Amino acid sequence: MRAEEIIIAPVVTEKSNGELQEGKYTFKVNKKATKIEIAEAVEKLFEVKVLKVNTMTIKGKEKRVGRYVGKTSDWKKAIVTIDTNPGDKTYLAKGGKVTKISKKYKDSIDEFMGA
Repeated sequence: MRAEEIIIAPVVTEKSNGELQEGKYTFKVNKKATKIEIAEAVEKLFEVKVLKVNTMTIKGKEKRVGRYVGKTSDWKKAIVTIDTNPGDKTYLAKGGKVTKISKKYKDSIDEFMGA
């Protein structure tokens, strides 16, 4: 699946707005997507470093229009925690030499909530 097919839409609620300060973003995602695919899609689309992905399947509700009863479809929600303080990573290379990696990541998703 492509990244555009995995991430469907942001979920904007009071709770999800409160979690933005902690670096947690909530998305409606494809029901067949795995946590790894969701993390890769968010990293590709928004150029951020994903630390953790929590997913849940939301069951559809029963709706009624007059005498007709129907059901809304089930959907999947993902809460993605991003790295709000991306910095240089250091590791030991061959021969015990210390090497730094400075990959440019953003510390927030600007496109969230239409910004």
